[in-house]
Amino acid sequence: MHAEKSQLAGRTVHIRKDVVHPQVRIGGQEFHVEDWWDRLTGGSWMDARSNPACIIYAIRSGFAGLPMDDEVLYGKVGPFGHLIHISEIELPDEGGV
Repeated sequence: MHAEKSQLAGRTVHIRKDVVHPQVRIGGQEFHVEDWWDRLTGGSWMDARSNPACIIYAIRSGFAGLPMDDEVLYGKVGPFGHLIHISEIELPDEGGV
């Protein structure tokens, strides 16, 4: 579990253009970061079995070969909540996260 807030929390970043999602186009989109998923919910996304964003992320991460860890941010693309792995973010050129 992340002890500290993400440095991206409260910021708008871009999702890498090559990121795919089974239902919507999210690659290249603005992502309004709320914080690490585990800080917002008190647990891993892997344990949130009934949360739609977590279910979609689990499927997407399996097909994309994303790491099975908790380096996962929660935020919004438009009005919809998504989980995005930190490796899928276009990081700002200010020393990383």
